[in-house]
Amino acid sequence: MRVKTLLLVMGVFAVGALWAQQRPYYTQYIMNNYIINPAVAGIENYWDVKASHRMQWVGLQDAPVTTYITVHGPLKRDDYGRETATSFHAGGSNPRGEAYWQDYSSAEPHHGVGFTMLNDKTGPLSRFAAYGTYAYHVGLTSRTSLSLGVSAGITNMSLDASKLNFGSITVDPAVANSNIISRIKPDISAGLWLYSKDYFLGVAAQQIIPQNITFSDNTVSVQNGKLLPHLFVSAGYRMQLTDDISFLPSTLLRYISPLPLGIDLNAKFQYQDLLWAGASYRYQDGFAAMVGVNLNRSINIGYSYDVQTSTLNTVSKGTHEILIGFLLGNRFGDWCPRNLW
Repeated sequence: MRVKTLLLVMGVFAVGALWAQQRPYYTQYIMNNYIINPAVAGIENYWDVKASHRMQWVGLQDAPVTTYITVHGPLKRDDYGRETATSFHAGGSNPRGEAYWQDYSSAEPHHGVGFTMLNDKTGPLSRFAAYGTYAYHVGLTSRTSLSLGVSAGITNMSLDASKLNFGSITVDPAVANSNIISRIKPDISAGLWLYSKDYFLGVAAQQIIPQNITFSDNTVSVQNGKLLPHLFVSAGYRMQLTDDISFLPSTLLRYISPLPLGIDLNAKFQYQDLLWAGASYRYQDGFAAMVGVNLNRSINIGYSYDVQTSTLNTVSKGTHEILIGFLLGNRFGDWCPRNLW
């Protein structure tokens, strides 16, 4: 039985290698920075609802599939210095042109709250998480604001032992027929977000408290697993190329010890507040193309397609991610975000 137990451990950690980053990857986080940084909660003057479904490495059996829904908004419903709505598109003029940004002002002090529900599945391993978020926003200067946010919730990690594949090796039926083994752990994230009309800079820590995790039902036992902190640094800058087109380069750095630093480079072009298209490069991993449309002041849709540059490209048909957004209580008629673009 020792040999079989060893093989079981090796099988679990072979799948677990796909979770070297224990949090899911996203491509369209540039459209929903709240999924990375809790300090973003309540940054706009409406309730922002996002639903996303990501199918990673299509064509590879038991590849990661991630689905989430996020909701966040301000508790104080002020216009943050605005006096006019931007919901009309008269004469082809850009509601988000240079004239609009001249009137930009920092946020009035206000509270933001949010909620996240996420399900991530990779082979026999699954992770369900639910979090609540609180953030506080304050203006530092006439055009620069700072927010601090904290998320707290639970994570349910589960292992479906019946799906462990040992090939032609004979395995004790007690092991092969084991049920789903689950472990519930508390989870805390925190972040800072500095933002203005031209730039943003964010720092976030997810899974702050390192925790050991053991799957065991007296038949299957895998020990010495550990949930590690994830650190993220985000930065972006907005450039107005013409009165109708803006260019939005950004980057995301991620660090999970003992892995090397991960780097994303993103570029997004936006036409007025209607259409956007972009590309992303993830260092030593792959490229992505993205496109999106704001259907009206209440609904927006984004789609991305990733191609791996690693050996996974030989068995994978790429990664698909779709994102649907809803703007609730949008009384100023914004067709796109004012502070996250």
